[in-house]
Amino acid sequence: MAEEQNQDPVMTPDESAAAQFQIQKIYTKDVSFELPNAPQVFQEQGQADVKMSLAQRVEDLGDNLHEVVLTVTVTATVEEKTAYLVEVAQAGIFLLTGFHEQAAHAVMNTMCPNSLFPYARQLISSLVGEGGFPPLLLQPVNFEQLYAQRMQQMMEEQNKDADPQGNGEAGTAEFPTNE
Repeated sequence: MAEEQNQDPVMTPDESAAAQFQIQKIYTKDVSFELPNAPQVFQEQGQADVKMSLAQRVEDLGDNLHEVVLTVTVTATVEEKTAYLVEVAQAGIFLLTGFHEQAAHAVMNTMCPNSLFPYARQLISSLVGEGGFPPLLLQPVNFEQLYAQRMQQMMEEQNKDADPQGNGEAGTAEFPTNE
């Protein structure tokens, strides 16, 4: 029986030997915790409706270094009133060498936020608990799936722009370095 090799889909075997990904620094860049309706919100009855949104920014620092900032915003409402709003900008400096442009883009949009999210999640849970609410445990995020969906949407949009008549011509996706 032939043995299967696990290969990284963003790198060829030659590139994986030369490619390097290192976390240089992880830090909290910005934190905001708001209780706009306190103390009345503590008297409200009912389950809080919690919504989370993610944003990411990448900045090229030179010398193959990139700052990636993952912003996680959580808003909880009870009876259509904001119970709390938490925003954490968790950042990191990452060294990426030996990746072709498309692979580097994928790494910055998958591996980097995967490294940052646990720190943001822990800080949010702590802030919510210290704000007088039950600690909030955010579920893990599949950044690989989000990235694949974004790239698929970009391909569809480019195909639509390139072929407004719908003649079935294929397009290629661009991979911008800043999000």
